[in-house]
Amino acid sequence: MRWSVVPEPLHTAEATALRRAYYAEVAGRYWGRPATEAEVDDGLADDPGTELVRPTGEFVVGRLDGLPAACGGIRLLDAHTAELTRVYVDPRVRGTGGGAALLAALEDAARSLGARRIRLDTRTDLVEARGLYAKHGYGEIPAYNDGPYAQHWFEKPLG
Repeated sequence: MRWSVVPEPLHTAEATALRRAYYAEVAGRYWGRPATEAEVDDGLADDPGTELVRPTGEFVVGRLDGLPAACGGIRLLDAHTAELTRVYVDPRVRGTGGGAALLAALEDAARSLGARRIRLDTRTDLVEARGLYAKHGYGEIPAYNDGPYAQHWFEKPLG
């Protein structure tokens, strides 16, 4: 199995399908039930992702053996700080290196935008995500935002 991760516009069919899967999973976990199509539609409508294009950010799609199976974004918070967002790997292929490939591509994108550090927030119930970040050198930090779903905050210096 081979992963490739490349920038892709946020609104392509494949990127949209991955973003829908991301929202369905995080919303479903939060509510403790499957998210409806209408709820996923509302989540996407409330999140245009306009900051995930250069020069303020980037969105990437990961493909496993050519098939879209992961996505993620990076956006600048300030001139030296980038933030990871919408990081998702299809549950059927977790553990095959997709998360590591996404992080490497997003960290490279952050560096190319001038960032010296990368941050993110996540929730307690997103155990796989927290494990991925810790495994790849992200350390927990005090809250840097007051997002309604933020329960853990991480940071990693970009060398």
